[in-house]
Amino acid sequence: MIVSRLPTWAGPAAVMAVAAATRLWALDRPHELVFDETYYVKDAYTLMNLGYEGSWGEGANDNFAGGNPDVYSTNPSFIAHPPLGKWIIALGLAAFGAESSWGWRIGIAVTGILLVAVTMFAAHLLFHRPLLTTIAGGLIAIDGNAIVLSRVALLDSALALFALLGACFVLLDRVQARARLAAWVAGGDGTVAVRDWGPVFWARPWLLAAAASFGLASAVKWSGLYFLAVFGISSVIADALDRRRAGTDLWASGAVLRQAPVNAVLLVPLALLVNVASWAGWFATSGGYYRRWVEEGGEAWTGGLSWVPLDLQNWWHYQASMYGYHLGENTPHSYQANPLGWLFLARPTSMYYEDFGDGTAAEILDLGNPLIWWAGTAALVAVLVRFVWLVRHGRVAHTEAFILTGMAAGYLPWMLYLHRTVFQFYTIAFEAFLVLALVAAVALLIGPPGAERREFAVGRVIVGVFLAAVVALSAFFWPIWIGQPIPIEYLRAHYWFASWI
Repeated sequence: MIVSRLPTWAGPAAVMAVAAATRLWALDRPHELVFDETYYVKDAYTLMNLGYEGSWGEGANDNFAGGNPDVYSTNPSFIAHPPLGKWIIALGLAAFGAESSWGWRIGIAVTGILLVAVTMFAAHLLFHRPLLTTIAGGLIAIDGNAIVLSRVALLDSALALFALLGACFVLLDRVQARARLAAWVAGGDGTVAVRDWGPVFWARPWLLAAAASFGLASAVKWSGLYFLAVFGISSVIADALDRRRAGTDLWASGAVLRQAPVNAVLLVPLALLVNVASWAGWFATSGGYYRRWVEEGGEAWTGGLSWVPLDLQNWWHYQASMYGYHLGENTPHSYQANPLGWLFLARPTSMYYEDFGDGTAAEILDLGNPLIWWAGTAALVAVLVRFVWLVRHGRVAHTEAFILTGMAAGYLPWMLYLHRTVFQFYTIAFEAFLVLALVAAVALLIGPPGAERREFAVGRVIVGVFLAAVVALSAFFWPIWIGQPIPIEYLRAHYWFASWI
């Protein structure tokens, strides 16, 4: 095959070129703050200038787009998300100027491009096949959800990037921990009690790297904490199963009572430290929201917590207020989407629409490529079934466990908030894992390397036709992902269901 004769880097390099093109082409269109850019871009600008999020008056959006952004107030504004994602946006503002819509969006566009790279890294760790690595990156590079979330200055692509990177570090830790356990079993120390419980490993640098990444994710949006919790628990479960396979008698107790506390120490404090560090601007200045809450009449902590510095008490009160806001946010929105319909693209988010009055219109619709999402959902079910089958037959299911863990961390927590006002684009946080499930299905269809072509001929034809259809469908939806003016009748042809309008 021609593909097999190409350098292993050729496919991923081509995918990165596509990712850059789809995310950077006409990035400055439209030259206005769309959807929640009205919050995050302006917050980023005041962060850059004040160290905290300031307030804006009437007409601020028009002034900002008109090249006159210095109309903010030094009065603090209550914000709903931690600062890191807005600092990323601020980097673009600093590089290209606040008058440039390219500058508003380039920071998040870079995170979207990097998300494609890290998706390929995850695929490489799971499958060790350049073709599958390329397919994984290619699918997310040309998917509408990933493209739109890279082209508007929202926070979710940054959350997805750091969460997936942390998951990859957990995967690398797993490889290292298994190797060290195997060496421990082979060497032994002659102590029966220790061998019954199994070893305790403190030197786990990849787990520390995961902690930092999950901390960065939570510093973009609080939902990053779900990835920290779920992958932290998964590391303990994996430790227990590895000990059982190694023949350790008290494998469960050894993992839960001995190794789990160590994992928690390696993961939680560093993640928390990274999150708190993202608030450096708030701590370094005096004007931020609730910055002087205790000093201005708030109730200081007493008893055993009275020693905590007032700065941290004020910060904690701010976090509690943010949590209360998120917990109670149920203001109706015309594009809110129940999480139960996310995988089926039930209610995509329209972020921008303009009718030019000449028979043409432009829209930015956060709609994933239907083939990728619907096939990915079916593949996810297949991965779950295969995982159960492998476990019941005593087989190793590392790939399936990783994919399901990522989906659980990014998707399942939203089942607790079905009453809240949430949106389809939140799915970018777990989209890479959905794509990996689809690639796992592709791997089964095309067969392992060196397999007889005739044996998997039908599967390879199916995969080839499917990928060609995915590319064609992305080309069809491309105009409504980037806000390109097109005839209104052609625009309407993209509304396959009433809920897409």
